[in-house]
Amino acid sequence: MDVETQTRKELRCYVTWMGADGIARTVVRESAEIDLNDARENSEVINAFPGPSNFALLIDARPIKSITKEARDHFSMRGRDSRVIAFAILIESPLSTIIGNFFMGLNKPRVPVRLFTNEKKALAWCADFSNNGTHEI
Repeated sequence: MDVETQTRKELRCYVTWMGADGIARTVVRESAEIDLNDARENSEVINAFPGPSNFALLIDARPIKSITKEARDHFSMRGRDSRVIAFAILIESPLSTIIGNFFMGLNKPRVPVRLFTNEKKALAWCADFSNNGTHEI
């Protein structure tokens, strides 16, 4: 059984797993309405993954319907420990662009965050962090 199958978790608002490349992935479920409990649950799953001590996270937020302020605050990672050292957010719709920009502007995450419309570019950006532990922003 491969690492992706072993670590795959199906949650109310997410499907989350650790990739064989050392990059964690989270796909938001179609029309998910994310609240603080969902955010906390996904964070617990991610921080329990086997593998590298620190890693980047690719979030596919394209199917999202909404996210509460409390969940956005949680995802800023300010005031809490996390093994995530950077995250890329895949966006597509005007709503996800607004949510992504709002999140980055108001919540000021303590780790580097970048919005992408191209999954390959997002993974390459994440790989820089996972392989080197750092990245020029």
